[in-house]
Amino acid sequence: MLLRNLDLKARLCNGTRMKVCALQNNYIDAEVLTGVSAGKRVFVPRIQLAMSDSNLPFVLKRRQFPVRLAYSMKINKSQGQTFDRVDVYLKKPCFTRGQLYVARSRTRAFKSLFFKIDKHPIQGMIGEKCYTNNVVFSNVLNL
Repeated sequence: MLLRNLDLKARLCNGTRMKVCALQNNYIDAEVLTGVSAGKRVFVPRIQLAMSDSNLPFVLKRRQFPVRLAYSMKINKSQGQTFDRVDVYLKKPCFTRGQLYVARSRTRAFKSLFFKIDKHPIQGMIGEKCYTNNVVFSNVLNL
């Protein structure tokens, strides 16, 4: 998964999923898996990152690839994408109702949607069925 906006015209944006075809010293040869550029081969270069800490008398610089191995992602990062299979792990209840909707709506078919829910005072499992609380802050709605 790409972590930076590299080329907006070529649709190399933050969150773009890619398959690595070849890994070189200064670039990654990858195939875009999502969006209108799906199937297109791209080169992702190393970029220089500088960390400026006011406590240090110097600037730390390093060159690295702006990518991350992505077997999983947070609900907000998945927004706008579609997957063949979605596994949702809820350690705690979703913060908002919208987050649960986004997580549920990322897959093409209901039969490829799976939930793992940890025990919590307002969520868990009863037999084969999972439940979680629908979090709504009513004081926000009563403006």
